[in-house]
Amino acid sequence: MRVPDPQALLRRMLDAAISAADPAKVLAQHLPEKPTGRCIVVGAGKAAASMARAVEIAWPDVDLSGVVVTRYGHATATERIKVREAAHPVPDEAGLAAAQEILEAVRQARKEDLVLALISGGGSALMPMPRPPLTIADEILVNKALLQSGLTIDDMNRVRRRLSLIKGGGLAKAAHPAKVVTLAISDVPGDDPAAIASGPTLPDPTAGDDLSSIVARLGTCIPEEVRRVLCARPEPSPSFDTDFRLIAVPQLALEAAAQVARDAGIATVLLGDALEGEAREVGTVMAGIAKAVRSHGTPARAPAVVLSGGETTVTIGQTPPGKGGRNTEFLLSLALGLAERPGIYAIAADTDGIDGYEDAAGAIIGPETLADGRAGGLDPSGYLASHNSYAYFHVLGALIHTGPTLTNVNDFRAVLIC
Repeated sequence: MRVPDPQALLRRMLDAAISAADPAKVLAQHLPEKPTGRCIVVGAGKAAASMARAVEIAWPDVDLSGVVVTRYGHATATERIKVREAAHPVPDEAGLAAAQEILEAVRQARKEDLVLALISGGGSALMPMPRPPLTIADEILVNKALLQSGLTIDDMNRVRRRLSLIKGGGLAKAAHPAKVVTLAISDVPGDDPAAIASGPTLPDPTAGDDLSSIVARLGTCIPEEVRRVLCARPEPSPSFDTDFRLIAVPQLALEAAAQVARDAGIATVLLGDALEGEAREVGTVMAGIAKAVRSHGTPARAPAVVLSGGETTVTIGQTPPGKGGRNTEFLLSLALGLAERPGIYAIAADTDGIDGYEDAAGAIIGPETLADGRAGGLDPSGYLASHNSYAYFHVLGALIHTGPTLTNVNDFRAVLIC
């Protein structure tokens, strides 16, 4: 079977994955009963503003107030809920001010009120509240170190919760005695609620853990005061009642993309929504799977698409990196692994619209990706070694620009074998 336009099909699949996590489409069905008192809406994450607007539309007759914080450029117009913007992935003073405003809002809640927490990926950086004696400067430094460390998202969140007054249940404690209901969009492998924005409305499950091995890995990148706080090993957080509802998860986004492929007569292989590891290593593994489909018809016969989600990592060494993100790094590694094998195309993107620090969601490749680069005087191996994958795909005109999608269900990867 011939696939008429492989790259267009891949882009439709990405669009379907993003649409499946649109708060305007999925939030209202997960709302609790309307409160007898006020509803104080708070939240943090790349989808916080769009989630707040969805609440306003669903509850026009409820006494709504509150404040949410989202990434710069990810705001949307609201009428009753305030929207603040701050920095991501490294926090800033604006995020600290927003976190203080959020805490003040929930501290005003009475027993008959409802605190509705809207939580999505990115909330950890967007809602900083350093534990004394630490300062926002310390939290900024630690986040920079974490982003270059190669640590898993789980280990990063262990650190973030230990250093924060608002993460690991701090927000819910501040809202007592009001009822707290959390609506969350998952951007983490396995959809662990405590890992989404570092769990501001849930007890910290790792409060008593020994973090010395993580501290050792971060080394001299963090100040001594931070090291002392991380190694203090406070008592485990007491449990408390919480109503936590996932409204969108990566698996549903993958399934929406798979349906687009099936409608086009393409076999689908879903590898899961929780793939982790170094981006370039995952790219090499995925190249092997694609070649097996092409040569041996396993685990599916072509035409087939191999879908996966999750969050890879990029470990930065001592050499200053170029411009790139984990999805473009994955794709450049994949292209090198495929070695111009005909009939294989791929797309990888962050569903929030921003891959790393850059203005692209990701990129798309085909059998000609390496040849086109060489024709332009580019050495793909050199670009990969220097973590400069964004620049490589920029020259080729292969970047994907979605703009802020106002949602976030982590990374989306699709490898199409024709």
